Amino acid sequence: MAGVRIRMDGEERRRMIIAAALPLFARKGFVGTTTREIAAAAGVSEALVFRHFPTKAALYAEIVQGGCQADPGVAWMEELEPSTETLVLMAHFWLNHMILATHGDADDIANRQRLMVHSYLEDGEFARLSLETVWQAVYPKFEACVHVAREAGDLIDGGVTPENMFWFGHHVAAGIAWGRLCGKPAVPYRGTIEDVIREAVRFVLRALGLTEAAIAAYYRPEALDKKCPARFAPTTASAAE
Repeated sequence: MAGVRIRMDGEERRRMIIAAALPLFARKGFVGTTTREIAAAAGVSEALVFRHFPTKAALYAEIVQGGCQADPGVAWMEELEPSTETLVLMAHFWLNHMILATHGDADDIANRQRLMVHSYLEDGEFARLSLETVWQAVYPKFEACVHVAREAGDLIDGGVTPENMFWFGHHVAAGIAWGRLCGKPAVPYRGTIEDVIREAVRFVLRALGLTEAAIAAYYRPEALDKKCPARFAPTTASAAE
């Protein structure tokens, strides 16, 4: 009926505030965004924002936690059995997911990546919260796979700790993804973005210490695509587009 206002419950207003805050933080950063702007974008009072989130840092934490918990790819990885093949599959999935948003909302993922870049230039709080969430959700399975691969003779110990191997691989994916946030990619990679990602996966696998025999046996992108979650759909767009 015209003129009748629909009353939203507390949880709906909370989600609305988060949805309004994310693109603002992504565009203006943590320091540059005010709670007044967040309230205006959400269509609520500033007092209501503080009722749900006592600080901007608390809102940051909610955005980080909600993004990871809502990502079906994380839950999918947690169910995989540790093995050399799983290690390769995780690398293949993670690079495609971070760079092409193959399992999630592309705008939401891009906004979170912009938030990450802003965070590094500010106090780093969002980056710390976000990376800690990734660490807790993904690293245990990665570490288990590294140990199994070493025992199987598929991975050579190059003197790098599993913890740092995990982050170095993450940096490769993040660097490529961030270079695409400006619309036209900033880095002039050669070939399609699919080609670039496949080369990046091989680069990461070699850096982890996987043998050439193991890479040849387990890194078969088309077969791995079928093992990934249903929404996983690599593109063949040019890396320069």
